[in-house]
Amino acid sequence: MFRVPRGLILAAIAQAAEAAVLCAATALSGVDTATGHSYQLSSGIALTAIGAGTTIALAAVARGLAQGRRWSRTPALLTQLFTGIVAVYLLQGHRLDWGLALMVLAVLGFAALLSPPSMRALTGGQQAPPGPAGRKPPAG
Repeated sequence: MFRVPRGLILAAIAQAAEAAVLCAATALSGVDTATGHSYQLSSGIALTAIGAGTTIALAAVARGLAQGRRWSRTPALLTQLFTGIVAVYLLQGHRLDWGLALMVLAVLGFAALLSPPSMRALTGGQQAPPGPAGRKPPAG
């Protein structure tokens, strides 16, 4: 039986928290659109729909991480990268509350995903087989 490393559980929690933050932002976008405070109705509807779809995708990745699914590694790493970028923009825009929270989540998520037990679980602990007589195969 496969036991999921603590690092992956921590990464799944960070991913789920990012999904929750995005869900809150999507709800705010939906409320702004419904009350006529969106710049344009069509763009408000589109942003709300994209946010809802992305929230579902992030939640699915969090579930995949919690189950130790190999497919979840790349989308989780990309999520942490994007979250870090958004955090920098928020910090530059003097939104320290949201910016610091997202930066902490991104760093925590990266650290948890890149920890050796997590990497072994998500890559199967496999390394490239050596060539003949234990030598590495030639590059090229």
